[in-house]
Amino acid sequence: MSDVQVRPFRRGDRDQLTRLVNAHAEAVVPGMSVSVNTVLGSLERQPEEFIVDPWVSERVTLVAEQRSRVAAAAHLLRYYPDDRAGPAFRDAGEIYWLLYWPLAPAGNPFWPDVTGAAEALIAACIEIFGRWGVTRQYAGGELPVPGVYGVPEQWPHIAALYRRAAVVCLPSVHLTCYGRRVQISELLGLAAIEAMASGTPVICSRLGGLPEVVRHGETGFLVEPGNAAELRDRVATVLADRRLARRLGDNARLLALERFTWQACAQRCLAAYPPMTAR
Repeated sequence: MSDVQVRPFRRGDRDQLTRLVNAHAEAVVPGMSVSVNTVLGSLERQPEEFIVDPWVSERVTLVAEQRSRVAAAAHLLRYYPDDRAGPAFRDAGEIYWLLYWPLAPAGNPFWPDVTGAAEALIAACIEIFGRWGVTRQYAGGELPVPGVYGVPEQWPHIAALYRRAAVVCLPSVHLTCYGRRVQISELLGLAAIEAMASGTPVICSRLGGLPEVVRHGETGFLVEPGNAAELRDRVATVLADRRLARRLGDNARLLALERFTWQACAQRCLAAYPPMTAR
């Protein structure tokens, strides 16, 4: 039987959680740390974030306990499905951050490998998204520490965990299964770009800005919004053919590096200005 237990955060976990947060913060900004109270406060709300924080309808913090130790933790946000949230976050679920202790240093037999705990934790996060019925899912690494956001290069173990996904699905719809109309389903599709940058094939709906990001049959597949059978078949195809999955993933990463880095986006913007100003 597994010695990993994924459960809701308890106040008794506060010191272990703070050490986990500070270890990841210091890897990015040497010498940086926050107090227990700062960590606990950030789990309830972000008073300094007056735009996006009011859009959050629910917050959940999970920990993965292994050998009576908090080996991994994640903080999840659920956003309102209506005009109480901005269009890009409406009806979304987000892994605001997910942390776990990195692999054991070579030759240290007393540092347990907690990769299994991290995998169990991310599976529990996805299960919660399913219960929430959100129409889009995001993931990041924004800690309650200045200058720490996204998935920094100093967290290779976190990036590796996200890259283990065989495929990323973004089944965005105009109308949910509960009859709720989504006014703006997808704008750019940042989650798709992040997956592609990690070398992961993407299967998404043919709506909004997603067809401009995912190339059908080259970096992933596009399906009709709300067509569950087509989505299922495309996922099954990728899972059953490892060579196809590798080809799609490799192409996806190349396209992300070619078109969606900061430099590439800036160059396209600069190239668009001269024709506009010449009119």
